Amino acid sequence: MVHAAERVAMIRETFRKEGDRVVADAFSSLTVDYALAKGAKVIVRGLRAVADFEYEFQMTMMNRHLTPQVETIFMMTGESNFYTSSRLVKEVVSLGGNVAGLLPDNVVRSWSSGRSASRRGHERPPRDSAR
Repeated sequence: MVHAAERVAMIRETFRKEGDRVVADAFSSLTVDYALAKGAKVIVRGLRAVADFEYEFQMTMMNRHLTPQVETIFMMTGESNFYTSSRLVKEVVSLGGNVAGLLPDNVVRSWSSGRSASRRGHERPPRDSAR
């Protein structure tokens, strides 16, 4: 499991060349409360498929109920990434698969080195293929 501080560090490294234009942070409150605290008026969310829209629409309506002054806009992913999900990528990584091209290079390196270190002497039992 990657902790919030590690995720923030990987995001900062990924966008290092952008300087102050990109800020990475972690929080444990409602997204709309965090947005208000930062002075944001818009939340940008990504969509891949219809299932994403249904979930995000419900979340947007609740956020609008809680904090009507913060709007949400949706952006569709490009077709090259529309099948990719964090759950799927995590599963592929946990089974030793190659996720190059799906994640920034620094994240692939970090996850690969972490996987190698955690697997030394602790071979993962085979998964039940009947699932």
